[in-house]
Amino acid sequence: MSTILVTGGAGYIGSHIVRQLLERGERVIVLDNLSTGYRSAVLSAPLVVGDTGDRDAVMQVLSKHGVETVMHFAAHTIVPESVSNPLKYYGNNTCATRNLLECCDRAGVKHFVFSSTAAVYGIPPEGLAREDSPTAPINPYGLSKLMSEWMLRDLAAASALRYVALRYFNVA
Repeated sequence: MSTILVTGGAGYIGSHIVRQLLERGERVIVLDNLSTGYRSAVLSAPLVVGDTGDRDAVMQVLSKHGVETVMHFAAHTIVPESVSNPLKYYGNNTCATRNLLECCDRAGVKHFVFSSTAAVYGIPPEGLAREDSPTAPINPYGLSKLMSEWMLRDLAAASALRYVALRYFNVA
């Protein structure tokens, strides 16, 4: 049985995903640096405290646990903070994701679920966004996520990796 790696699995969305995966009988491992997540939110899955930007830590988790699917929820998500501190967002949401993708490629990960955001749409002219609406982010948060989507698209075109990007508006 292969393992699913959930990055950011100690955060709000990630911990709910982990719980649902475990209820389905999936084998799950969580990678979280606990900067905004909580150890107590990871109930029954092994937790590796580490960062998606740490190549050695990511490669160790992927190889040790036979990971075939990655669900990537680790991100900074506060829009006003992204405007006042854009490099924090590009560093974590884009650069660390790039590292994670490189590690996934090296380890032969087959599937990647990316937690993106509706912020990639910006402010649609007609006031509504559909999946095929043009992307035009208006802040570093949205742009950092869109750049990660572009990396995923290009990696999938050049490798066997398959992915989906979830562009939700409000989670709860």
